[in-house]
Amino acid sequence: MAETSQFELRLPRHRLDRRFIAWRTVQALLWGIGVLGALGAVYWYAEAARPWIMPVVVVAVPIYVVNIVVMPTWRYLVHRWEATDDAVYALTGWLTKKWQIIPISRIQTIDTEIGLLQRWFGLATIAVTTASSEGKITIDGLDARIAGQTVERLREVTAAAEGDAT
Repeated sequence: MAETSQFELRLPRHRLDRRFIAWRTVQALLWGIGVLGALGAVYWYAEAARPWIMPVVVVAVPIYVVNIVVMPTWRYLVHRWEATDDAVYALTGWLTKKWQIIPISRIQTIDTEIGLLQRWFGLATIAVTTASSEGKITIDGLDARIAGQTVERLREVTAAAEGDAT
């Protein structure tokens, strides 16, 4: 008889903060301006010497438009997370969905990241890592206050959990 895991692959309970959409939109917009601006500058400066640049720009523009207009909302609708006394659950993805579960006893580190744009939007990222090279869950777009509370709760739960996190 096969052993069943106590952790089921299920939809995590919590959505990201709604400000995630604006944060990702601004982030994608800045990347688009940088990349397309650099390509445009090279095209303008060396059009005759680099005829391959215009086809690259023609392909890159619609990709960045989709990345700016569609991707942030799509990711907001897909991404979910949950931290319980037993495990941390995450569902991420854009074109493909990725479900991850890290049991509390396997957690090695819990990190919080707040970049410049995240700080401006009042958001934070939590990274939960295990000893495995594949064992990392990153939860972007959490309200900074909720991220702090979640990290503190996970710290308390992991400190009380039995196991060596390896």
